[in-house]
Amino acid sequence: MNKYVELKNHQREIFYFRLRLAISIIFALALLGILLVRLVYLQAVRHDYYQTLAESNRISIVPIVPNRGLILDRNGVVLAHNYSGYTLEINSGKTADVEATINELSTLVSITPKDRKRFKKLLTERRNSETLMIRNRLTDEEVARFAAQQYRFPGVEIKARLFRDYPFSEKTAHLIGYIGRINQTDVDQLEESEMAANYRGSDYIGKTGLEQSYENELHGTTGVEQVEVDSGGRAVRMLSRTPPASGNTLVLSIDAKLQEIAEQSFGNYRGALVAIDPNNGEVLAFVSKPGYDPSLFVDGIDPQSWDELNNSPDVPLNNRALRGQYPPGSTIKPFMALAGLFYNTRSPGRTISDPGYFNLAGSSHQYRDWKKGGHGSVDMFKSIVISCDTYYYGLATELGIDNIYSFLSRFGFGKKTGLDLEGETSGLLPSQEWKMKRYKEKWYAGDTVSVGIGQGYNLVTPMQLAFATATLANNGIGYKPHLVREVRSARNNENRLIEAKLEFDMQIDPAHLDLVKRAMAAVTQPGGTAAQAAAGAPYHIAGKTGTAQVIAMKQGEKYDASKIDERHRDHAWFIAFAPAEQPRIALVVLAENGGHGGGTAAPIARKVLDYYLLGKVPKPLADVADSEDDQHD
Repeated sequence: MNKYVELKNHQREIFYFRLRLAISIIFALALLGILLVRLVYLQAVRHDYYQTLAESNRISIVPIVPNRGLILDRNGVVLAHNYSGYTLEINSGKTADVEATINELSTLVSITPKDRKRFKKLLTERRNSETLMIRNRLTDEEVARFAAQQYRFPGVEIKARLFRDYPFSEKTAHLIGYIGRINQTDVDQLEESEMAANYRGSDYIGKTGLEQSYENELHGTTGVEQVEVDSGGRAVRMLSRTPPASGNTLVLSIDAKLQEIAEQSFGNYRGALVAIDPNNGEVLAFVSKPGYDPSLFVDGIDPQSWDELNNSPDVPLNNRALRGQYPPGSTIKPFMALAGLFYNTRSPGRTISDPGYFNLAGSSHQYRDWKKGGHGSVDMFKSIVISCDTYYYGLATELGIDNIYSFLSRFGFGKKTGLDLEGETSGLLPSQEWKMKRYKEKWYAGDTVSVGIGQGYNLVTPMQLAFATATLANNGIGYKPHLVREVRSARNNENRLIEAKLEFDMQIDPAHLDLVKRAMAAVTQPGGTAAQAAAGAPYHIAGKTGTAQVIAMKQGEKYDASKIDERHRDHAWFIAFAPAEQPRIALVVLAENGGHGGGTAAPIARKVLDYYLLGKVPKPLADVADSEDDQHD
């Protein structure tokens, strides 16, 4: 029998039982309260948010890319348009082994090494979640072959897309430019300008030329489709659709046939041509030779083609008309003559005796005229007709660089013209201030002598010189040059004309203008430096030839083109307007390393003028030869 007997305390056990029961009930009620609060929060407070999420799982928002606007010439000839085609595209995020997939795909459709290189380049530039093209412009047969085997290729699909086409290819490459795939730089710029939303779904954007300058007009407005999808993401039905608005059509002032004739007239010469209507600033032709095939850039240029273009000694990617900077040579002389008249430095009847050289006071250096032995007695009219260097050496010295800078800048030298293309350079009109800032040197009298004949520090672009020539042709009234003359809206069929914008009226003395313009007309007559090129023209041409040195000759050394490397030979210039009495067209021709302006550049201009004024189409063009006659510029 146990000595100790355990007595139970029933009251205490009941107390602890009830305590545990109460705690359990309180805990359960707390959990239920939390659940109820969470339910209220989800169903009431966050109702709209979760309803939106549910809808987004059920409804897919699909952007609809608008058709890009057309680009037409002044007569309605298409310079840039769209066409539809099929592309084969890969989403690398949904493809386990991209390289193996491409190898398999190549058994169904043709995939070249060039296609593979381009795809790899695009892969490095890709945006998140986008598909990348491995092949474009698939044939119907290739589409059918892939469609039958598509189940084998997750993340690979065929898409119908619009492609950009440039019918005139190289002839308008520097003018029209091209579109290219949107990269991160473009994305950043779109976000900064708050335009990113309008580019949802878009793959392309204007990169150069008018495609870039008028991107906002050409792109259009992106549309939207609301599509109901199933759990697998497949479209079930369309709920709503906001159609896209196509981009506007640009109608240019360019004449496509004139452009083609101008480009072909260069033959094998590199160079540039700009033709302007002096009465309103419309650009009629805009040529930079050589050009390039803009379609190479649309889907991403392959490395080999890029190397060929980028490393070519002909520099086809350089827009010579807009960005090329060259000494103007003797084409500056009509403007120098006007400066002399404006400042009363030289009167029309004052003559100088030209011995074939000019000696600057206090200097032993001799500045040679192009004609050995000189031209004898020369007045201002004759100085332009025969292009007397000695006359302008002296005139520049008498004017001084300050007056030269002040007057020539009024014609737009040393400034951008404001043409509606990106990337224009301003050339160089030198001054004392410029030289001190650039070289930390003062201006010397010898510097002024060279400026007088368009050499030395002088640099102009063909566009700039064309604008100055058009202003001269229009009696000192300058209209801002422009390429687009009309914008046609795709939304309401309204046309917006680009009005001529008056830049300045120089108020030049009519007698001064008459003298210079008559002298320029005599340049194309017998005895003038462009007489041969203008021979037989049924209209009068006012012009001025020019030769711009590429390398300096030693004093006393005679220039012999046959003994100089082709790329070191002089550049050939010709500026002109016609008809001389009432100009309808003003133009500038630059033939790089073409020698004398009268023998190379002027014949190119003649073909362009004949077509524009007479409708005369030149015969099949042979290479333009440099005529070695006894005339100079």
